[in-house]
Amino acid sequence: MADAAAPAPTRVLVLSASLRADSLNTRLASLVARLVRDTGAAVELARMGEFPMPLYDADAEVAEGLPEGTRALRDRLAACDAFVIASPEYNASLPGGLKNAIDWVSRAGPQPFKDKHALLVSASPSLVGGNRGLWALRIPLEHLGTRVYPDMFSLARAHEGFSDDGDLADTGLQVRLTEAVTSFLRLVEADTRYVCLQRRWYEFLGDCTDAPVTQRAQD
Repeated sequence: MADAAAPAPTRVLVLSASLRADSLNTRLASLVARLVRDTGAAVELARMGEFPMPLYDADAEVAEGLPEGTRALRDRLAACDAFVIASPEYNASLPGGLKNAIDWVSRAGPQPFKDKHALLVSASPSLVGGNRGLWALRIPLEHLGTRVYPDMFSLARAHEGFSDDGDLADTGLQVRLTEAVTSFLRLVEADTRYVCLQRRWYEFLGDCTDAPVTQRAQD
């Protein structure tokens, strides 16, 4: 009997949320994309500047529909099994351009964040590595139904953090990032290929196991 066809590789979108040409987060995104590729997954690397869109305006949406950049990002997200965002930290929060893109894309029906897995990483010259911005980024993504991986990675003093070959200068951090990417992709593969749990939202700890599926913004 012929062997069963090999499953398709896991599809991952890695997005740098920075608009700056010489961005530390774009360098981190490139490294993550390489680590994803090393696992055998199919990876697509993108930058926020590829998806121009104006500030969200409900009147403009009604009159003109979704901007071209919004539709392009929506399509890229819909085509992947999981995504990674490398995001700068602006004033202890996420960049306005990234939040605006999330707001626009969430208007596409069906919105593509629901049930997608996401890994969040950041790079910053600061001593906290942009970690506060990642906590803020979790909020809209989880509200929209994204399964954000618990372990986030933040590279502090990132202006000194990369070696000439694009790896992290600190070998311990390189190992940690590699392990985080590998473990994240194992979870994605388990969820996309071996679905065995009914997906539910619970509003509070007292909900019973037979509670109806909650209708939220993710729908």
